[in-house]
Amino acid sequence: MHGSEGKDERHSTPPIDPRSKLLPRVMGSLAIVGLMVGLMIGRLTTPDPSELQQIEVTDDGLVVWFNNEPKSHGEFVDGSLALLFEAQGKAQKGQLKLNDKVVNWRTRLSDGGLLLTVVAARPLLGEWTGSEVDDRWRLEIHLREQ
Repeated sequence: MHGSEGKDERHSTPPIDPRSKLLPRVMGSLAIVGLMVGLMIGRLTTPDPSELQQIEVTDDGLVVWFNNEPKSHGEFVDGSLALLFEAQGKAQKGQLKLNDKVVNWRTRLSDGGLLLTVVAARPLLGEWTGSEVDDRWRLEIHLREQ
């Protein structure tokens, strides 16, 4: 054991591997490049998050404007309207007149998204419809007393 020569492979020197060490590096590089390209394509194809732009008061309700169509869920609960949007926006509040009676509305951020509530002294009924106008989403809320 004077040297590390591999005369008859009985010494502690490992045998020389004739295979190239380049293949694992190439495969790893291709995997990283593929992952990066996939992330870029995914980022380009995801839609912009929905955002509340403005709320307008009309004679019989509200018109709510978004930059694109949000997923929404709404229902009348004990005579008040609650609409939940998967959107972002700031908290707002206001009033409107319905048959010369005051109706209060407000938006606030909640766990599920943006919550719009409309409350009056008397129970409310109504319907809402959405449509795309000038590359924006308009939700018209028409209210009436029960």
